Amino acid sequence: MVVIDTNLSYAGASAAGTGIVISRSGEVLTNNHVIRGATSIRVVDPRTGRRYTASVAGYSIGADVALLRLAKASGLATVTLGSSASLRRGQVVTAVGNAGGTGSLVSSSGTIRALGRSITVQTDQGGIARLTGLIETNAELRPGDSGGPLLDASGRVIAMNAAASTGFAFRSASSEGYAIPINKALALARQIESGRRSAAVHVGPTAFLGVLAGRPRGAEVAGALVADVVSGGPAERAGIGPGDVITRIGGRAVSSTGSIVEILQNKKPGDRITLSWIDRFGSRTTATVTLVSGPPQ
Repeated sequence: MVVIDTNLSYAGASAAGTGIVISRSGEVLTNNHVIRGATSIRVVDPRTGRRYTASVAGYSIGADVALLRLAKASGLATVTLGSSASLRRGQVVTAVGNAGGTGSLVSSSGTIRALGRSITVQTDQGGIARLTGLIETNAELRPGDSGGPLLDASGRVIAMNAAASTGFAFRSASSEGYAIPINKALALARQIESGRRSAAVHVGPTAFLGVLAGRPRGAEVAGALVADVVSGGPAERAGIGPGDVITRIGGRAVSSTGSIVEILQNKKPGDRITLSWIDRFGSRTTATVTLVSGPPQ
């Protein structure tokens, strides 16, 4: 297991989490919300004290699963993988994670309370996700435990910690915890490894437009309100600025911030797309831009 620290420079923030090492060469499973928006990712192996930079091999927003690759890693200790196929209520489990973001691994024991749960969570970056098929446990989970393993009585990984309550993701310690079955997380990791992109799984670098979208203006115009733009990014070079409303990307209508994320998930850095927007003075403009590589979504 490893601890993860991310820098979210566009948001002026940082985040901490946990990772599950699944290969000696440095493949690490974690939650997507741990690395979402990260402009840099640093990983520490508490066992050896060694530090690594990490890149994102791929992720699934809907399943809240991401696969990292550590640079110049070899000979790492890996977890012992179990199976989530035959779990039962009342089974004793232990959650392990970077509780509180201190950089140390802490464990908490409990039992499985329910299987097949569905919840809506709010991520640290303010996004909303609907997670399904989860394991509910009363093992205490705290901020920083995201992406850590849920172990069975034999120390085998049966799930990956995902949320500390039904309403919010790791806002405080909670005895109402949820974890993603390891069979599901591993299946997504194998899909990413094979390079098979799909509507639910993004593989490789993330296409970046360079806009920070805010709340829409209301009913007066459909689209995504631009709260800010990244200096030198594709949007700024096209002439988009704060207060403008993006209405179409690549010929598809934009109804919200989520629409932008959904459309860009199917694009690659270097792709050229057409943007349409209404500026803050009411003028409509269309331009073609080239997407660049940016933080994972």
